[in-house]
Amino acid sequence: MPPAVEVSESEVPIERRQPFYTSLWVQVLIAMVLAVVLGLISPSRAIAMKPLGDAFIRLITMIITVLIFCTVVTGIAGMQDLKKVGRVGGKALLYFEIVSTIALVIGLIVGNLVHPGSGFNVNAASLDARAVAEYAGQAKAQGVTEFLMHIIPTTVTDAFARGDILQVVFISILFGFGLSSAGPRAKPIVALLESLTQVIFRIVNILMLFAPIGAFGAMAFTIGKYGFASLGPLVKLIATFWATSILFVLVVLGTIAAVAGFNIVKFLLHIKEEILLVLATSSSETALPTLMEKLEKLGCSRPLVALVVPTGYTFNTDGSSLYMTLAALFVAQATNTHLTLLQQLTIFSVATLTSKGASGVQGASFIALVATLSVIPTIPVAGMALILGIDRFMSMFRALVNMIGNGVATLIVALWEHEFKREALQSRLA
Repeated sequence: MPPAVEVSESEVPIERRQPFYTSLWVQVLIAMVLAVVLGLISPSRAIAMKPLGDAFIRLITMIITVLIFCTVVTGIAGMQDLKKVGRVGGKALLYFEIVSTIALVIGLIVGNLVHPGSGFNVNAASLDARAVAEYAGQAKAQGVTEFLMHIIPTTVTDAFARGDILQVVFISILFGFGLSSAGPRAKPIVALLESLTQVIFRIVNILMLFAPIGAFGAMAFTIGKYGFASLGPLVKLIATFWATSILFVLVVLGTIAAVAGFNIVKFLLHIKEEILLVLATSSSETALPTLMEKLEKLGCSRPLVALVVPTGYTFNTDGSSLYMTLAALFVAQATNTHLTLLQQLTIFSVATLTSKGASGVQGASFIALVATLSVIPTIPVAGMALILGIDRFMSMFRALVNMIGNGVATLIVALWEHEFKREALQSRLA
C-alpha cells in the first residue's frame, strides 16, 4: 500500500470570493443612489448628466439587431426539426395573448377599486391639448392593418438601420430557413455567423462595464428634471401603478412560475442586474442582450431564446397592458367622465389590439393609450396631458414588468418544449 501523501495547507488552492463591490448589480445600485442624491441636491447638474444615460442606451441598442439576427439565423439553420420553429412560435404567441389579457383585466379591476383619478375635477377645456397632439397623430397612423404591414420592411437594410426588432426577427427567420434548406453548401455561412455571435456577446460584456455610468446618467436626469416634489397629486396614480406592477409579478407571474416548477423570487434574484438597469434607464431594451444570455445559461436553447424574447418585446407587453387600462380609467375619473360597463369593455377590447399596434414607435405605450381613448368620444384625449409629465416614472415599472414577463415566458415555453427538467432549472436558479 503506497504511503499517504501529506498536503500542506499552503498547497491547497483557496477559492477567493470577489469583493461585493465588483458585482455589476452593486455598482448599478450605488450609481442609482448617487444619482438620486445629485438630483435632489443639484437638479441642474443632474439634468446635465442625461447624455451619459442616452449614450449607454445607444451602445446597447446599436448591437441588439445584429445579435438577434445572428442568434435566430444560426439557431434555425442548426435545427434538425424545423417544425419546432412554428411550434415554439405558436406556443409563445398563445402564452403572450393569455397573460397580456390578464394584465389588461387587472388594470381595469384596480382602476375601479382604487379610483386613482377621483377628486381631480379637471375641466377638459383647460388642458393643453397641443401636448398630446403629436402622440394622437402617431396613434392614428398605427392601426391593425398598418401594424401587420409594418412587420415587412421596405428593404433588408432598412430594418437594421431603424432598429426595428420585429422586422429583424422576420428577416432572420426567412434567412435561417433559407440557410437550412441550402444544406451543406451553407455551412461556411453558418459557421461564420456562429463565430460572429460569440464576438457580439463579448462586445456586450464590454459594454456592460459602462452600465453603472449609464444608470447614473439616466436616473440623475429623471430626478433632476421631474423630482419627487413635482409628482404632487399624481403620486396616488404612480403608487397605484407601482404596487399593481409588483403584485402582478409576485402573484400572477409567481403563480405561473410555481405551476411550472420554479420560484419567481429566485428568478428575480437571478436577473437582479437587469432589473436595476431597466429601472434606471426606463428602457427594457438595455437588458435584452444579457437577459438572453442568462436564459441560455438556465438551459433554454439559443433558437428558442432568440425567437421568444425579441417577439415578446412586441407581443408580450404585460407592463404596458397594466398601464393602458389603469391610465385610461384615471383620465376618465380625473375629468369626471362616467364610463358604463360596455364602454369599459370597449376600452379593454381595443387595448388588446393597440397594445401591439404601436410597437416600434417612440413612446409606444403612451401612443397606444391615446389610440385607445379615441374610441370613447366622451373621454377627452386632452386629459392625457395630465400624465404626460409623469410618464417617465410610470415607464420605469412598465418596462420592468415587460422585461420580467418575457423572461418568465421564455422559461415556460422552454419547459413546454422539454428542453430541460424542472429540477435542473431549480438547481440552476439556486
